[in-house]
Amino acid sequence: MQTPTQFYRRTQFKAPAVIHKGLDGLVNRWIGYYQRRDAIVKTWWGKVEQVEALASECKDLGERALRERLSGFLDTYRRGGRNLDNALIPALAAIREASDRHLGMRPFQVQILSAIALHNGYLTEMATGEGKTLTAGLVAVLGGWTRHPCHIVTVNDYLVHRDATWLQALYEFCGIRVGYVTGPMKPEERRQGYNADITYTTSKELLADFLRDGISVGEMREPSRRLVKQMLRPQLTAQEGLVMRGLHTVIVDEADSVLIDEAVTPLIISTQKENQSLNEVVGIAHTICDPLVPHVDYEVNARYREVELTKEGRKKIEDRCSALPGIWRGTSRRTELIKQALNAREFFLKGKQYVIVDDKVVIVDEFTGRPMPQRTWRQGMHQAIEAKELLPISPPSETIARMSFQRFFRLFHKVCGMTGTASEATEEFWQIYGMPVVRIPTNKPCVRKQMPDRVFPDEDSKWVAIADEIERVHRAGRPVLVGTRSVAASEKLAALLEGRTLHFQLLNALRHVEEASIISVAGETAHITIATNMAGRGTDIKLGKGIAERGGLHVIATERHESGRVDRQLFGRSARQGDPGSSQAFVSAADELLKRFLPAALQSRLAAAVRQNLPGKELLARIAFRIAQSNAQRIAFKQRQAVQRADTWLEEALSFAGGGNN
Repeated sequence: MQTPTQFYRRTQFKAPAVIHKGLDGLVNRWIGYYQRRDAIVKTWWGKVEQVEALASECKDLGERALRERLSGFLDTYRRGGRNLDNALIPALAAIREASDRHLGMRPFQVQILSAIALHNGYLTEMATGEGKTLTAGLVAVLGGWTRHPCHIVTVNDYLVHRDATWLQALYEFCGIRVGYVTGPMKPEERRQGYNADITYTTSKELLADFLRDGISVGEMREPSRRLVKQMLRPQLTAQEGLVMRGLHTVIVDEADSVLIDEAVTPLIISTQKENQSLNEVVGIAHTICDPLVPHVDYEVNARYREVELTKEGRKKIEDRCSALPGIWRGTSRRTELIKQALNAREFFLKGKQYVIVDDKVVIVDEFTGRPMPQRTWRQGMHQAIEAKELLPISPPSETIARMSFQRFFRLFHKVCGMTGTASEATEEFWQIYGMPVVRIPTNKPCVRKQMPDRVFPDEDSKWVAIADEIERVHRAGRPVLVGTRSVAASEKLAALLEGRTLHFQLLNALRHVEEASIISVAGETAHITIATNMAGRGTDIKLGKGIAERGGLHVIATERHESGRVDRQLFGRSARQGDPGSSQAFVSAADELLKRFLPAALQSRLAAAVRQNLPGKELLARIAFRIAQSNAQRIAFKQRQAVQRADTWLEEALSFAGGGNN
């Protein structure tokens, strides 16, 4: 039976800090510059040298003596206080030696540097293959010793299980219990995972369990009020439904994906509620808009993903609805339903935003390419897409609890993270999460050959050139990794390669089960791997025998992404740990990024320059894509701000973030 104070800590979290604006925001920005100044990294390098100086002393310790030294640090961190700063250097030296003995991996100096930065609440940019998993483990030991909840968040269930199992020997030797939580787990299994000192999980599982725990405590949402009530009435058993034991420290792997890309979409706990009238109207709306013609009956705004009916379109709709009853007689509601059906047609495309599995619409994460079978679009959009695909209409969902990842991670007392691509979002990481970004140098110099983009007038010529390049590199015996933005694009390229009798591995939302195993062998001789954006993040691509002498892994991007970070993530798959490698992007004047985010005048000028093969077309294309990416990121940032504001408005009604404690 838990005591009231233990129950209080089990649901404890921090009230999110205010996001500064105006003059306060300007001052806060300068504070961020100061926090990530070069001098701070130089100071940490001095500490790394101190850790290195203790290496021989730790190596001379016997197994029992090393365990006792680690046990002493455990007691120090559990007590807390002023001695923690003095304990950091010898503690890291001892953990490093334990890792060498029990994992067979001795952390490099750059990993120690990153661990020190993480311990101080920073976000570190570490290149692909530089050992982020082990670095997180070093910091997690320090967090686990405090006996406060320490969560390590990564991008999928496979990595959750792999990393927890891989580092278990180190944790156990350091006196720490490790657990993990994945999607298929039942409540009791989740409770056991969270009761460990260190818990590996994904952001989706962590936030979903947090919201479900909030629903479980019901009316006793505010921690202090709950503590008083529990002390006055000890017989209360509200804690029996809880699975988590609180929020304190979180280490976020692939932080840009979790904290930036996923911040656009809030996580919602909902229940299905039968609504036969909605099922009927979405079907009718699809039938009404089916004959409507773009640019005649409605205009499409690709940048803002909106449709606007023309006079001709409104007249056609009015004529078709004249014989319909009830809701179809009112102009406002009728127009809303028709626009939703048109949005489903124009902006939600099979193979890009969703796939169909077992006659069900499954959302595809546009940033990772991974399927999200437990998610649905809100406000009838999911049903509108089902009507478009002539599938059975599912019951709509009623929201019970809602929170964005952006707000959720601000509830932790301590947040730190790692990623290979953070510099593009330095300001946002500081403004929203209070995390300064520092770049960690590579252990060995990066020798990747970044080749200039190849520019084509249209998509057909681009895809032919991509297939030619794949075949050329393949004939040379080098492995090729090809990144695509969508399932449809990956399938299109696969068909082209099949026509050339080239053997390849295809990795997308429809074929994701063997993701890690496919990526792990992508560096073998003459391997061809086609992957959507997920590209096996977290899984190293190691070169096969003799591949380094042939030039290493060659990475091809089939188009530029809305964020330059995603491009760098893909290119970063090659030339890891000093290996040779190369990368190149193939783009066209008709790419979706330009259509959506480049002004029409610049689109026309670029298309003409490429079509006529004018001198400087490559420079013009580079400028055009930079402008388009900049516009896309500005819009995406505004969307994340809107989500954050919505969370603030709804926190009292739909989450148990209200009245948190510091």
